[in-house]
Amino acid sequence: MLVDSHCHLNFKDFNDDLDVVVSRAEGEGVGTLVTICTRLNEFEQVLGIAERYDNVYCSVGVHPHEAENAGDVDAARLIGLAAHPKVVGIGETGLDYYYDNSPRDQQQAVFRAHMKAARETGLPLIVHTRDADEDMAALLTEGTDGGRLTGVLHCFSSGRELAEKALELGFYISLSGIVTFKNAEALREIARDVPADRLLVETDSPYLAPMPHRGKRNEPAFVVHTAARVAELRGVTVDELARTTTANFFRLFGKAHAPASGAPGG
Repeated sequence: MLVDSHCHLNFKDFNDDLDVVVSRAEGEGVGTLVTICTRLNEFEQVLGIAERYDNVYCSVGVHPHEAENAGDVDAARLIGLAAHPKVVGIGETGLDYYYDNSPRDQQQAVFRAHMKAARETGLPLIVHTRDADEDMAALLTEGTDGGRLTGVLHCFSSGRELAEKALELGFYISLSGIVTFKNAEALREIARDVPADRLLVETDSPYLAPMPHRGKRNEPAFVVHTAARVAELRGVTVDELARTTTANFFRLFGKAHAPASGAPGG
């Protein structure tokens, strides 16, 4: 079994065929999905999708692009929403200095609120980071507070120094379809070196479809292609990579439950 640890099933790209998309993932052996919240005003929609399918979980959080317009995002509000049994993580949250869609000080303030919520709930932090390696390393170091925070750097595409710092702090690294792209050799080198017990895979669908689907709408079933490429890079079988990353997922996302063999998705 594989897990797609990060997808966006509430996005309009899936409006017309969500049941088919979830079923197709199951047919490819992708037994668990996490649909990710990026705006609090969409949380009920995200949660509704998680409630609709037995094998779909969700998160609660504010993407850094939305930090400027997020209103009062404080830890207490996030903690309250995270109490639902289907909410297994806090985020996605973080820093994005590539687009700078929100002022950097506001991104940082919102990120700190999420870190506090993650520490207090014990849920993993789901981190988005782009072109912000130095500040992200500093904030994660500040926020871990002696090991009281853990989580995952999702869709990892940053530099080796940030990867090493995150691993040192107890975080996991999640690889997306980017690892299959022709120009991603630096990322592939990192993918070879991430400790086996800290590795996850994801789609970030509907974005970043892996080869051989690049340029098409991504969907959770396509995580099998990312897993196959990562297994090849690491010199292990796809089955071994699947067992390892799935065990890692359920260790990190402790509120999620592995599906019973043959159980329907919803």
